[in-house]
Amino acid sequence: MKDLFGKALLDYQNGRYTENIITSTNISEEDDLPLPYLFRSFKEMPKLEQKALKLAKGSILDVGCGAGSHSLYLQEKGFKVKAIDISKGAIEVAKQRGILHAEVKHILNETENFDTILLLMNGTGIFQELVQVSKYLSHLKSLLNSNGQIFIDSSDIQYMYEDEDGGVWMDMNAAYHGELDYFLSYKGDEEDPMKWLYLDFEKLQLACETVGLKCELVAEGEHFDYLAQLSL
Repeated sequence: MKDLFGKALLDYQNGRYTENIITSTNISEEDDLPLPYLFRSFKEMPKLEQKALKLAKGSILDVGCGAGSHSLYLQEKGFKVKAIDISKGAIEVAKQRGILHAEVKHILNETENFDTILLLMNGTGIFQELVQVSKYLSHLKSLLNSNGQIFIDSSDIQYMYEDEDGGVWMDMNAAYHGELDYFLSYKGDEEDPMKWLYLDFEKLQLACETVGLKCELVAEGEHFDYLAQLSL
């Protein structure tokens, strides 16, 4: 991994903002990811993210923290927050912004226990593929304190396969429709392609049942997105 995402965050944090990240997938064309959006305040966050942050309690783990906007808000509210990300640049930015506990770490390597675990901005993305969902959920379950909770958001992207008449065209022999190849570029340089998973709520709920987690729908967004709460 070249960590172009981290490089972009560092550029913005240190006053070198000249262009945005460009993203695309195997089913969508190139699109801008504005760097200022990754540094947003609570008031600028989507309603689902605001809801998750308002329901957070106790000791908190922010998984895939990015620039640390969620962690920063919670830390300022007096919570003990640990922010982790696989991007070295992102963690450097999180530290520069004042997050006290930020660490370069993959979630599967985390061993501490928490009262609240956050996986936001399509939190299911890090699962990569449908076959890995149970592995990740089992590990997340092992990190929860007895009355702990996980907040995770995602979207059912079936709508991206609709034709002009509203019909849905998908190859039933192909992989799950939420499994995408994700591409990112920044300042003319291309990141290594990666797998990214959008998971519909019913699939998430079923996966949670198989590993002994309760999965409840907390809120739905305006465009097929949702926030779920997982608990023991």
